[in-house]
Amino acid sequence: MNSYSRAVMAAMALLTASALGASAPAADAPPKVVIDSGALVGTAEGNVLSFKGVPYVAAPVGARRWAPPAPAVRWKGERAADRFGPICPQPVNANGSPNLGGASGATSEDCLFLNVWTPRGAKRAPVMVWLHGGGNSLGAGSLGAYDGSAFVRDGVILVTINYRLGPLGFFAHPALTAAARPGEPLVGYGIMDQIAALKWVKRNIAAFGGDPANVTLFGESAGGEDTLTLMASPLGRGLFAKAIVESGGGWSPPVTLATREKQGEAIAAKAGAPANPTLAQLRTLPADALIGKTESLDYGPAVDGRLLTQSVSQAFAAGHIAPVPLIIGSNSYEASLMKSLKVSPAMVLAITPAPLKAAYADQPDDQAKAAALFTDAFMGAPARWIAGKAEAGPAFLYHFAYVLDMLRAIAPGAGHDSEIPFVFDSWDHLGALGAGLKLSDRDKAMTVLVHSCWVAFAKTSVPTCAGGPTWPAYTLAADTLIDFDDPTALKTHFRGAQYQAQEAAVLPTLGLGK
Repeated sequence: MNSYSRAVMAAMALLTASALGASAPAADAPPKVVIDSGALVGTAEGNVLSFKGVPYVAAPVGARRWAPPAPAVRWKGERAADRFGPICPQPVNANGSPNLGGASGATSEDCLFLNVWTPRGAKRAPVMVWLHGGGNSLGAGSLGAYDGSAFVRDGVILVTINYRLGPLGFFAHPALTAAARPGEPLVGYGIMDQIAALKWVKRNIAAFGGDPANVTLFGESAGGEDTLTLMASPLGRGLFAKAIVESGGGWSPPVTLATREKQGEAIAAKAGAPANPTLAQLRTLPADALIGKTESLDYGPAVDGRLLTQSVSQAFAAGHIAPVPLIIGSNSYEASLMKSLKVSPAMVLAITPAPLKAAYADQPDDQAKAAALFTDAFMGAPARWIAGKAEAGPAFLYHFAYVLDMLRAIAPGAGHDSEIPFVFDSWDHLGALGAGLKLSDRDKAMTVLVHSCWVAFAKTSVPTCAGGPTWPAYTLAADTLIDFDDPTALKTHFRGAQYQAQEAAVLPTLGLGK
């Protein structure tokens, strides 16, 4: 792999029981449901019923640290589900402001909770399960941007989850490998949590009025990357009917178990583990000693022969993926990540092969050239490649370029994750992250458009967009995507020369074979 490709992949990695229906109580009575682990009492705001802080597996503490998820402990009586559970361990700001993953507040290893928003009186409603971003080391399912009220308004149940992060969620060590049972998956404990959450939805969502046969898995950034992982993993088969990947890339070389074990040994040593620690000694390391000291490491699974038998790129290249309808796309200025990743324009240009750099000769200066190279390599070109490999699904490709009216004079494009409030129509729930935002009529119209595409896809497997053009399924021959911009339009061979140059530079490094 050349230095350019290694840098691209490193950046990617940093982001890288009851059948009772939902109750319809009097307006002033809290809603109740019964699931396989007990009775829940939620909250109601008009037609929106919510159940928050629901444990979907046993707490991953003590002997359950770095172990596949176990069933949630049953409780007696009624459990209040009126507030979010704690976020998973991650670096948080002392002043209470959101970290780079948007999360704040108390953390706890006992963090594997999910949240359900459902329409009052729902019956066999479509379900969407959201995987948050944050490089698999930051974030939470409880952020205001992920509020499910607008999806409920439009007849869709939303589920958001926490999953193990950082060294607690993505970790390997020879002691763990030696102790694993035959066939037991390794390394990607956060991915195993996501699988467990999807199984929980299959078993329990009917109690909330949902259709377990119509589940859309979707995520952004690392959550999008994890969605691709679940499409490629044999353990993800049959757990979701369709998928959406927002800025989740798709190009990754195979990472071996041995590589992850070496990384894990380094993490354990920095956290104070003795030489050649036992598994028991590893599990007694304080969470605070493990978190926040390994920012330069990528957090993701490995090709362990269990959770993954191939890398995501290899699986898509070979057609070894879940055959489900897919929406995938990226934003026009993913280079907004460069600052947080500490990547300078000079660094990008220094490692870019000359033939690839030549494809960007139209850029006005080095800063713009580096930003375009980063954006295309990081998200744009991989998204198109994935759509081409998944076109039988079918697949639908998008490019999101819309910038809020109040930011147009200063923003060079639609930054990484900027599509999320449009998708969720969650502007009124952003809290501190939305301070000072004022939406124009044009901004509101774009929100209606984008949100409607996602809702229609969840309901029908076709992204029919209110007020927008007919979004065609992607084929390599037609090479057409929808460009969410002002105006929204279909575009053919979008950035074709640049994406082809990116493929020529990166694909040979991914271990795809002939």
